[in-house]
Amino acid sequence: MLRTRVITALVLLVLFLAALFWLPARAWAAFAGLLVIPAAWEWGKLIKLRQAACGLYVIVVAAVCAALFMLMHGGAPNGRLGVQSAAYLGASVFWVIIVPLWLWRSWLPRSRWLAALTGIVVLVPTWLALVELRSHGPLLLLLLMSVAWISDSAAYFAGRRFGRRKLAPSISPGKTWEGVAGAVLAVSAYAVLWSYAWQPYFPPVLQSMRFGAFGMLLFLWLLAAIGIYGDLFESAVKRRAGVKDSGSLLPGHGGVLDRIDALTAVLPLAALAYLL
Repeated sequence: MLRTRVITALVLLVLFLAALFWLPARAWAAFAGLLVIPAAWEWGKLIKLRQAACGLYVIVVAAVCAALFMLMHGGAPNGRLGVQSAAYLGASVFWVIIVPLWLWRSWLPRSRWLAALTGIVVLVPTWLALVELRSHGPLLLLLLMSVAWISDSAAYFAGRRFGRRKLAPSISPGKTWEGVAGAVLAVSAYAVLWSYAWQPYFPPVLQSMRFGAFGMLLFLWLLAAIGIYGDLFESAVKRRAGVKDSGSLLPGHGGVLDRIDALTAVLPLAALAYLL
């Protein structure tokens, strides 16, 4: 299992980096769709849609993404900016306010319509952020995605080594507060490295501030915290669906949604920060 997991991760990483740095803009948008479309199918399965309804749901998500792409490349600049801001702001409110309340109250959408709409709020802004942030530079998108990866990896290893106190035992028994502490420490070190090596990639709102490095630390802490909520939220949805993984598309890793759960929360908030 570990060998399969490592091989799958290496293949995915090579494909992702090649696409990130070499594909033209339109091809990258299509590649980003290859992440969101399978995740939409998995979401449909998690909320117990039937086969035909899952297919329709995938078409709806793809159509919304396509419409946004056409708007981004053909609409008036003010209209494009307004739609992007609305998408990122709505997703940020969802992850910063609504999801923590839902998890705190142990509540998830019961209506399939509301659950389906929730999936659109989760997935479409993620696709939009992948396209938008990459347009500012492939390295910027990679740096931002790395926040979620570093946080997740550090939480896993710190939790395995030092974990005692459960973070959310009713949702994800394997996650611990010690893992969260490990994630904070790792992201803090990453923020220091970013402040030293990649200052031009600070959000514009921080570049003009004297405390830009400290602001970057707070920004990355926020992204890491929201990423943890993204992970917990998907775990809660899977637990209610009675499954361990969102799918089986990725050998050793489960489904696509399992791999991008933290990114669905991190990227829209990051994109909003870079629009300010």
